[in-house]
Amino acid sequence: MAQKKKILIVGTAYPFRGGLAAYNERLAEELQQEGHDVEIFTFTVQYPEFLYPGKSQFSTDPAPAHLHIKRVLNSVNPLNWIKVARMIRKMNPDYILIKFWLPIMGPAFGTILRMGKKKNHTKVISILDNVVPHEKRPGDVPFTKYFLKPVDAFIAMSQSVLNDLRVFEPTKPASLIPHPIYDNYGEHISKEAARANLGLQPEKKYILFFGFIRAYKGLDLLLKAMADEKMKNMDVHAIVAGEFFEDAAPYQQLLQELQLGDRVIMHTDFIPTEAVKNYFCAADLVVQPYKSATQSGISQIAYHFNKPMVVTKVGGLTEMVPDGIVGFQADPEPASIAAAIEKYYTGNHEADMTEAVKEEKLKYSWHRLASEIHKLAGEI
Repeated sequence: MAQKKKILIVGTAYPFRGGLAAYNERLAEELQQEGHDVEIFTFTVQYPEFLYPGKSQFSTDPAPAHLHIKRVLNSVNPLNWIKVARMIRKMNPDYILIKFWLPIMGPAFGTILRMGKKKNHTKVISILDNVVPHEKRPGDVPFTKYFLKPVDAFIAMSQSVLNDLRVFEPTKPASLIPHPIYDNYGEHISKEAARANLGLQPEKKYILFFGFIRAYKGLDLLLKAMADEKMKNMDVHAIVAGEFFEDAAPYQQLLQELQLGDRVIMHTDFIPTEAVKNYFCAADLVVQPYKSATQSGISQIAYHFNKPMVVTKVGGLTEMVPDGIVGFQADPEPASIAAAIEKYYTGNHEADMTEAVKEEKLKYSWHRLASEIHKLAGEI
């Protein structure tokens, strides 16, 4: 074990919900298991409600046991940033770990890091979901630069993100560590039990689209693929499980126009943690029809539940899903997605790809991420 450290994680955590919170909490657990003192500073205000596209920012799950989480950070109040920075200076952590996913967080995070870290002691490492965002907005570049400046080292979760980072920061230490497995959604259950839990028919073919519904995630491409004659002839059904983060009307119109109502099951409320296993275990195949991507935590949930995948050839998705081994890669257009799904079923690939998933996922450990954090800290 590395020498015991005082580690502060700054970012999303309980009572906020979603993949960012799950990641920070799981990383905190790993570092605590190594024997380090770990605390998380999360938000009092993450996004103003009028900017949040979903129904609620907050989890209905119980608070994670054994984690030290403080709600102190207001992302839109500069006076609060100064207060939080003073708290951090008083704490004097050895490491500050901070995930970065949106440039709009740059002013708050960049100010806190500049004022909060002590030179020659506190080492700041950022884990990068994105450098260039999926949905571009005014101010992205200056906000990103402002955040990156006080960071000492970086961990990118895909090669595409590392490449984007090097445009802004060509020399600072940086490593590529793929997104670890999301193993905090419970144990695998049988397909039969999962389908019974969801009221699905035991003998049907079911594919899964999981996660927040946003334009770049390509649900419209999947719906058009479902209208392909190949999909109709094989009687493939799709489960869409996730909350709309944009207007639902265009998708509902597509369902009507393509006459997909009986073959697409829409579960568009937020899926609580304890229910996630039902969706993944019920499916034959997880499909990520993204139009753009860096990496996806959905792949890492699929790996946890030993599910083969179809992904589009965008961003870092192809790094995570070797073509023809744990799934198939497709172009981000409906005919190609439909062809990949057809190939999976007609080739009877469930058994061999499931075994390949079990082997491939061994490389995506939280221990590997923690080890790289310590290694980078030693280089700063």
